[in-house]
Amino acid sequence: MDKELPKIDLPEDWLAGTDINKDLLGLYTNFPVRLKCEIFVLCIEGTVEATLNLNKIQVKPNSLVTLIPGSIFQINRIDGDLKIYILGFSSNYIEENHQSHFLVETMYHTLGKPVYSLNEKGTQMMENYFKLLIDLYENLPDKIKKEVASNLYADVHKGISIMYQSMSNEKANLSKSEMICRNFGQLVIQHYQNNRNVSWYAEKLGISHAHLCTIVKQITGHTCVEIIASMVIMDAKSQLKSTHLSIQEISDSLNFANMSFFGKYFKRNVGMSPLEYRNKG
Repeated sequence: MDKELPKIDLPEDWLAGTDINKDLLGLYTNFPVRLKCEIFVLCIEGTVEATLNLNKIQVKPNSLVTLIPGSIFQINRIDGDLKIYILGFSSNYIEENHQSHFLVETMYHTLGKPVYSLNEKGTQMMENYFKLLIDLYENLPDKIKKEVASNLYADVHKGISIMYQSMSNEKANLSKSEMICRNFGQLVIQHYQNNRNVSWYAEKLGISHAHLCTIVKQITGHTCVEIIASMVIMDAKSQLKSTHLSIQEISDSLNFANMSFFGKYFKRNVGMSPLEYRNKG
């Protein structure tokens, strides 16, 4: 059923803006959509209650929200006058510009905790940064906008990583289930190239296969298999588009038994063969 959800993507590599209002967000009230793009939201005024991957979140003033590709998003309620900044990167940009390693790290840090609360100084700094990005987006020629995308993407994700790592009381604020989910995410980042077996991850975490699957689905809205597959497929897509490695070499790098298994796995998740994906415009 998830695959039938309306999908949201961006028409260009990246964009920044602040023209988000109640009328626009209201289009998604009680109406779930799946994000293909990646979006960062800075809330200055107003409150938005939403559902993200089956979990309720509340976006208040002085908060930064990270919405990764594949997330299922739905607005439940909007209170007050909104002042919201956004920065987004399209799915095509992420897939075709070898950016999966940044996205994987961000996914790990934000699993189960997509809303980051800022202090007053942090909010002011972040707002100034978004204003600068909007100025660049609105005034740079299209060619230059494309050229700065990679540095911008890397800088934003590095900033997100530093912010989450600096939360000294992060572990105290996480429930046991969230910690298990976070640890699973870290293991996937470290081992997805060599291991796609959910039972292996459960054993490493010291819990049953069923318990791990239940927790991960509750926290993220995705299954363990989907999360592992997303890492494998992002890596495969990046190699297909940004390297000259043969499909056999890419298959070997991801530890598939043979190229046939890799091709079937890729087609099941992407809808086309690795060669078709490499050759598409």
